[in-house]
Amino acid sequence: MDLRIGSVIQRLRKLKGLTQEQLADSIGVSKAAVSKWESGSTYPDITLLSPIARLFRGDQPAADER
Repeated sequence: MDLRIGSVIQRLRKLKGLTQEQLADSIGVSKAAVSKWESGSTYPDITLLSPIARLFRGDQPAADER
């Protein structure tokens, strides 16, 4: 099964103007975790999908907007 969540996270992160570190800080993970998601090495934990979606939807301010 080919999940493309990493490329979607990367595209949305860039559209929102966030660095990997800012995204990581916003959802409480390491920059390395975000890098691994975007490269397809690993996937985000299911419990993080809702916070990630809220961030990209605009319900949660980005790290530099707090």
